[in-house]
Amino acid sequence: MNRIKKNRYKDKAFKIWGIFCTLLGIVLLAIFIGSILIDGIQRIDWEFITNLPSRKAERAGIWTALMGSVWILVLTTIIALPVGIAAAIYLEEYAKKGKLANLLEINISNLAGVPSIIYGLLGLEIFVRIIQMGSSVLAGSFTLALLILPIVIVSTREALKAVPKSIRDASYALGASKWQTVSRQLLPASSGGILTGVILALSRAVGETAPLIVIGALAYVPFAPSSPMDEFSVLPIQIFNWISRPQHGFEVNAAAGIIILLLITFLMNGVAVYFRNKWQKKFK
Repeated sequence: MNRIKKNRYKDKAFKIWGIFCTLLGIVLLAIFIGSILIDGIQRIDWEFITNLPSRKAERAGIWTALMGSVWILVLTTIIALPVGIAAAIYLEEYAKKGKLANLLEINISNLAGVPSIIYGLLGLEIFVRIIQMGSSVLAGSFTLALLILPIVIVSTREALKAVPKSIRDASYALGASKWQTVSRQLLPASSGGILTGVILALSRAVGETAPLIVIGALAYVPFAPSSPMDEFSVLPIQIFNWISRPQHGFEVNAAAGIIILLLITFLMNGVAVYFRNKWQKKFK
């Protein structure tokens, strides 16, 4: 058997292995989601969404956790979006290339892989204890904003890099300044890629539990937050609270809560895919 035939067999073997691994992941995911749907789909109704937490499984709802997640998501977006985009614009368009810029790029990339509980400990020390925000929605939002900030910066820089150089050159040739080129040409042209990165970062934040538990988010909150300084709970913590109880009714509630959380995550990822495809078509 010559080397060419060996390479062909290796290619076929790798292709078969890749297909097997892909199918295995899809089958396991289908089994997981199917089991959750069977257990929790019958529990989802308007009362389940609008009811407050209760000691009785049949009366318990996700309203406070759902509103807490909405508050966290909105405030995290308000905090992380302008800071992340501004930092990415500076690093990509204004910062001089050198050792300091390289050091910042390496650190930002490394921060994107730091375990989320580390951000929780950081948020506990800075926002809860030093700034004295307490276990509030605002403290949780700042903590999650730190968590997704590296992702926003990296994705924004990649979107800016993908803009053709001809757009920059044409803008400068017409006499535009640096800021005019960035604000009127680069940002609109890269908006789809930036939005995709932001939505994917937020879809990660909405499912985080560890950093919020560290800063003091509660498993049981009898009211929905009405201001940024209120105590709060979120859907992942509520699900964890239910699944840790021995009663079967709370297991059903947990499955229903997982379905709601999956719908939110899938919806956000679907919007991200839509904008990514729409953005990519502009440059084909």
